[in-house]
Amino acid sequence: MIRVLVVEDQMKLRRNLQQLLEQEGYEVVTASTGEEGYEFATTQSFEMMVLDLSLPERDGLHILRDLRKTGYDKPVLILTARDSIEDRVTGLDAGADDYLVKPFAHAELLARVRALLRRGRTGVERLLYCADIELDLLTRHVVRSGVEIELSQREFELLEYLLRHKNINVTREMLARDVWKEPQGVFTNVIEVCVNSLRKKVDLPGLQPLILTVRGVGYCVKDQS
Repeated sequence: MIRVLVVEDQMKLRRNLQQLLEQEGYEVVTASTGEEGYEFATTQSFEMMVLDLSLPERDGLHILRDLRKTGYDKPVLILTARDSIEDRVTGLDAGADDYLVKPFAHAELLARVRALLRRGRTGVERLLYCADIELDLLTRHVVRSGVEIELSQREFELLEYLLRHKNINVTREMLARDVWKEPQGVFTNVIEVCVNSLRKKVDLPGLQPLILTVRGVGYCVKDQS
């Protein structure tokens, strides 16, 4: 599923954007401040970002410039009430791929999102790797050391998330929020049961364990044990 990060401080608009994009089949993560948006963009994987300019803590232009300096290459659509030619040029020069002035029509926003995703299609990941395991996002096949592994839908989503965050400690709170989509409603034992089930399938005889437990934190998969 294509993941979109929406960084917008106005709660009503943020919720409307999330609902609109989710109705089109996108997975949406939202941030309400500049710092939160920058953190999400640098620690999670998204296919594109919808970015407001007037944000608390850190404005959108600073976020965009800093992200581009780090090599961030995902499409960014700016949403803003600033409608002068000078503002548009500044935004595009900062690294934006497109610029949409508020208020805007929902149909136009969705069309611009689709266009940016098509333009960046060649950069969309298909294969995720870590050590000797490979996950194909299109065929949904998982192979470890040449052996194909059958996973349930939830196990696949869990493994995908861990591989996207390889070499990073993933907390149970992150899994509850991003995989189960219920940050307040998933008990720790539910997550542990799924992790254990996944381990039994991916930890083939003779191979080193893939999913490591980080005591007091959560889990981690690493390129090298």
